[in-house]
Amino acid sequence: MNPVWQTYLRNCHAIIENDYVMHFGDITTERKNAQTGTIMTDLSHHGLIRFSGNDAQTFLQSQLSCDVREVNLQQAQYGSYCTSKGRVLASFLLWQQGDDYLMQLPVSLTASMQKRLALYVLRAKVQLTDASNDLARIGIAGPNAALLIKEITESPHNPDQPLQVMHHEKISILYLSQQRMELITPIENAPMLWEHLNQHAAPVGTDCWDWLTIQAAIPTILPETQEAFLPQMINLDAIGGISFKKGCYPGQEIVARTQYLGKLKRRMFLAHIATTETISAGDALFSMDMDDQSSGNIVNAALSPHGGFDVLAVIQQSSVDTCDIHWQSLRGPVLTIKPLPYPLPV
Repeated sequence: MNPVWQTYLRNCHAIIENDYVMHFGDITTERKNAQTGTIMTDLSHHGLIRFSGNDAQTFLQSQLSCDVREVNLQQAQYGSYCTSKGRVLASFLLWQQGDDYLMQLPVSLTASMQKRLALYVLRAKVQLTDASNDLARIGIAGPNAALLIKEITESPHNPDQPLQVMHHEKISILYLSQQRMELITPIENAPMLWEHLNQHAAPVGTDCWDWLTIQAAIPTILPETQEAFLPQMINLDAIGGISFKKGCYPGQEIVARTQYLGKLKRRMFLAHIATTETISAGDALFSMDMDDQSSGNIVNAALSPHGGFDVLAVIQQSSVDTCDIHWQSLRGPVLTIKPLPYPLPV
């Protein structure tokens, strides 16, 4: 987290630990606000890698699962970076700023992914830099979020499709959904923007934003789940994060084979777990039909405003159809499967 920005947020009563905004003094109220109100939050728990140079698009196209040619100044994309075996090392959101591309992913993976990708630059005219401390990112969500954006941009219309991008003076706005947006601005402009938004939105900790991301069923690969899943297992094919028409990239053959041979046995589900114990990414799941073998794993988890945890979990599809799914052991709490907010490909 940028030190200047961190100092500013602390002066706004943010409780910050390990560069994460934990809360602004009242966790219970913040979680309720995330459910029904209009909220704002700092997103410094996500890092940014900037890709610059004449060959940036070509380089990224050869490395990522999404079609980078579809990313432009008005359109962002979800995607993944995989091993040669098709296992996801990182999931991300990619957009264009000027002639550069920005990749947003967990800050815990930013340095290692930048280093790994840099190994494949070779003679390409592309530079990779960590832009995490150059730009502040503020999440806005709730029933009045769209009105706030209209007020800032002075535009009569907001984009009506997910992942569209709008640029206004020193601010870029990513439309994640009709009621959830991300604002990107230089650090020096961030305090003024925060103060303006704070007049109409309640500040909350990053856990509240993570909970909203889980409700949207957007997966975030963390260090605990690297190489655990194929892209389709975490539903990236459902949210536009995989192109089956582009050329080669690491793992492309296996990803394509899984798609066309129809051998995908596990999918990501949205679920609730009623427990006071802490649920974490990577935790194993079990079901009676799998005996002692795990039938899945937690991808992401966040405390629910209703108590317990809401989670994204990759689970054996046959197990979901026939059995209860338990957390940690067959004696553990049962997952209540909830509907996904988007359709899965047939």
